[in-house]
Amino acid sequence: MTKKLFVLLALMMVASPMIFAQGNAAPASDSHAQWVVISAGFAMAIASSLCGLAQGKAIASAVEGMARNPGAAKAIQLAMLIGLAFIESLALYTLLIVFVKVQ
Repeated sequence: MTKKLFVLLALMMVASPMIFAQGNAAPASDSHAQWVVISAGFAMAIASSLCGLAQGKAIASAVEGMARNPGAAKAIQLAMLIGLAFIESLALYTLLIVFVKVQ
């Protein structure tokens, strides 16, 4: 069974460049540029809202952990700050992609 699966996966890896090859793209029209701007706005709104929710949950969990174990407050606070930086970086990457794609 594993030999058949391996052969199938190898065949898929070899055939995938041919299957997913694309032809020449048509030039973008003005309506396409309008949709890029609108979708970029939605992407930033979704990314910001989900990052806000994630940061709120992270802070709530960290405060609860510090309340339960005050001796580990420094370690929990450090882990929380690193986690918040990673969460915020997701929103910043989305903002960067929005600026690159719209300009």
